Amino acid sequence: MVKNGQHGSGTGRTIREVPFTAPAGVPSGVEVMSFALLRSRLPARSLTGPQRPSFHHLLAPTRGVLRHSVDFTGYVMRPGTWLWVRPGQVQQWHTMDATEGTAVLFEASFLDAATAAAARLDDPYAAVGLEPDEREGLRLEMARAHLREEFDAFGRLPLSVHTAALRHLLAVLVLRLSHLGPPAGSPRAEPDETFLRFRDAVEEDFFRTRRVEDYARRLGYSARTLTRASLAATEVGAKEFIDRRLVLEAKRLLAHGDQSAVQISRQLGFSSATNFSKYFQERTGQSPISFRTTIRGLPPTGG
Repeated sequence: MVKNGQHGSGTGRTIREVPFTAPAGVPSGVEVMSFALLRSRLPARSLTGPQRPSFHHLLAPTRGVLRHSVDFTGYVMRPGTWLWVRPGQVQQWHTMDATEGTAVLFEASFLDAATAAAARLDDPYAAVGLEPDEREGLRLEMARAHLREEFDAFGRLPLSVHTAALRHLLAVLVLRLSHLGPPAGSPRAEPDETFLRFRDAVEEDFFRTRRVEDYARRLGYSARTLTRASLAATEVGAKEFIDRRLVLEAKRLLAHGDQSAVQISRQLGFSSATNFSKYFQERTGQSPISFRTTIRGLPPTGG
């Protein structure tokens, strides 16, 4: 679990992250605990301030309502639902005093490569709030309970055997969660290959270029084809899709990092902090400094 005040070096773009730190004497890479224990471990500022963990969170409320923000979107999760926070996303905890449940924290490297691929652990666009139907909910509850029981049974088996059992049980849970069907009444079909290629290219290069034509040239499509594919998959055009990804990264950096607007503007490929501030204001209705002040709950600085 997280140690107070401990931070990693980031993702290669100078982003501070909260690293995974396993308690002494348990297998490294996974931890299963009650919300009550999680509350006791979290420093007070973590319940209001933004975090950017470098590991996965699976949160399953069993009593009360879990209110949580992930990438600046609020989620209200009730018993029977799951919340999946992935590495690199910015999360904010809200009061958990009347909420009980189970938290499963794990590093992607704890699972074998085949499971990680099948569960799409590195998919930055995967669903956050998950609502299984009744039958799948029962299967997930059995998987959660079995994993929790095995984690709490530390010392009853050789460490290597215990670790292997945890790895297999966690694999069952994440594979089931990652392959839940779309919500009832979902209007959109699965995205096609054109959009998936475009989406992956944007994920790699959004901080280098915001031009649809650059992605079209790289992928061998026309700009119009990318726009049609984006509209079909997301109901927004290709340029809007790129802009939304860039704004999300700007928000993440402003919320959790300590870089100045000048530093962030350079990381995101803007020619100046002025251009970045103008772009951010147009897209969000707030200046970068105002957004940071608001999201962190800081007193106004007047700047």
